[in-house]
Amino acid sequence: MKNMGFPMIFMAFSTLFFLCSSSAYAQTASPPSLSPTPAPAPAPAYVNLTDLLTVAGPFHTFLSYLESTKVIETFQSQANNTEEGITIFVPKDTAFSSLKKPSLSNLTQAQLKSLLLFHGLPHYYSLADFKNLSQSGPIPTFAGGQYTLNFTDVSGTVHIDSGWTDTKVSSSVHSTDPVAIYQVDKVLLPEAIFGTDIPPTAAPAPSPDIAPVADSPSGGTAQGESSPTSAPNSSYRMISWGIWSRMVLALSGVLVLFL
Repeated sequence: MKNMGFPMIFMAFSTLFFLCSSSAYAQTASPPSLSPTPAPAPAPAYVNLTDLLTVAGPFHTFLSYLESTKVIETFQSQANNTEEGITIFVPKDTAFSSLKKPSLSNLTQAQLKSLLLFHGLPHYYSLADFKNLSQSGPIPTFAGGQYTLNFTDVSGTVHIDSGWTDTKVSSSVHSTDPVAIYQVDKVLLPEAIFGTDIPPTAAPAPSPDIAPVADSPSGGTAQGESSPTSAPNSSYRMISWGIWSRMVLALSGVLVLFL
């Protein structure tokens, strides 16, 4: 009995040790819990300007100009690849058809491109932002330089002054950051292009003709004009006197013969 008790005790301790070791190993081998990573912010929705202007409007004339001058590529790149976003003012087709003078057909390709860039701002502006822009002075456009716009908020209606055109925002076509598109009543004509059409000044009144010195009357000329008249009179008198003197002499001779 004594010999059997020792192996049984040994086996009991061995089993208990094995169980404790396995439990400790399992606790050590379990991976630590990690806090969940935040989900990335959703990317802004992509806006295809060509598709949008094709469906809305009608803005076919404006879109045709954008595509022919490749300004649509500049606007699309600004909308997709910058954090600033873009704001575009789009005239309807009737705004172009009612444009009699000045005519866009007289513009060079470079001037036409500047005019289209003049309709875009390199920043996203909601309608509420224009109230602050009215106090900021001229706002630069994509055309740069002197191509700036002035905004005025009149009871919630946005008025735009281009220096040559005075119009207003009639409706919002699309206004979700980063793209804002607003419909305007007239084509924005920049003063930098059309402001040079100054009416021609009136021609000065013709100055009175001044006769040259050679043609002015002088003493010598007067004498020259009178001398042809006086010369024939003197000759006529001399001839007449000579005839009378001869006739007198002839009569005298006749009388002498008879006497």
